[in-house]
Amino acid sequence: MVAFARHFFVVAGCVTLMAGCSGGKVKMSQEEFLDAYSQSNAKIDSLLEKGNQEDAIKILGDLSKKNPDRKEPWARQAKIYFDAGNYSQAIVAAEEVLQRDTTDRAAKSIRAVAGLRVSAQSLTDLKNDIELKGNARTDAASLAKVMRETLGEDVLVPPAELEARKKREAAAAAARAKARAEARKREGGEASSGTSSVASGGSGGDPFGMLK
Repeated sequence: MVAFARHFFVVAGCVTLMAGCSGGKVKMSQEEFLDAYSQSNAKIDSLLEKGNQEDAIKILGDLSKKNPDRKEPWARQAKIYFDAGNYSQAIVAAEEVLQRDTTDRAAKSIRAVAGLRVSAQSLTDLKNDIELKGNARTDAASLAKVMRETLGEDVLVPPAELEARKKREAAAAAARAKARAEARKREGGEASSGTSSVASGGSGGDPFGMLK
């Protein structure tokens, strides 16, 4: 019985020790976090100067795991990824920041600019696709087709905007038609005047008089 009790307490002690080790994700206090973050930033700056982005990100990742409610490690990751041109990862990190602070303007800026650059690169990749080789109109039509299929939309222009554009084009076409009609009318009047002049010149007996 004594041996069993001793064995039980040994096992319980091991379980407690293991729980303590696995529970390393103890949330830091404000002061502890700020001190750890300051020290981490110094190490990260040194690593980045040496071009060691991987270890710098690892430090921030460990810090964010121990402090899941803090946005600072994610904000630093977003900046590192953005500066390195890794825009997709920058967007992910910026989203993590905004989940913790929806008003963070730096994260919003990184997400917006990184998103635009990803979009620009995507469009460039589409433009360089083998199917987009030809004249400008063919290229535009092929690109529009790819974008429609990607977006799952029948049209790329919203219906309201498309309707407004059609009205503008119709008005412009009507104005051009009116201008052409007025031009033809003017040309017809000038032709009639010229015919009268020829007729009056012919009565003078010199058919070449108006050419002098």
